Amino acid sequence: MLIAVTDHAVERFRQRVRGTLEPRTEIATRVARACAAGATEAGAAAGELLVSDLERRNVVYVCRRRDDELIVITLWERGPDAAVPRRFTDALRPDDDRVR
Repeated sequence: MLIAVTDHAVERFRQRVRGTLEPRTEIATRVARACAAGATEAGAAAGELLVSDLERRNVVYVCRRRDDELIVITLWERGPDAAVPRRFTDALRPDDDRVR
């Protein structure tokens, strides 16, 4: 299966997991391993797949399926000990052009 990663997912990954030179490749590798291990569940939206990271159990990749391709759209963390608290990741600032 081909795994594609959006720029948004790369940015969110960099906020949470430091020390990798190739974050897009790292995400694709982690998602592929987790899928092979069966660490997936259906998401709330139709066609959405949630993939749990095997190394950092609190990290969840939000993916969409398209034929034989899995697209990693974004990621978030479960639990109260998130590296980036939800109040920062959920807040949409009116001056941020990326959210318009």
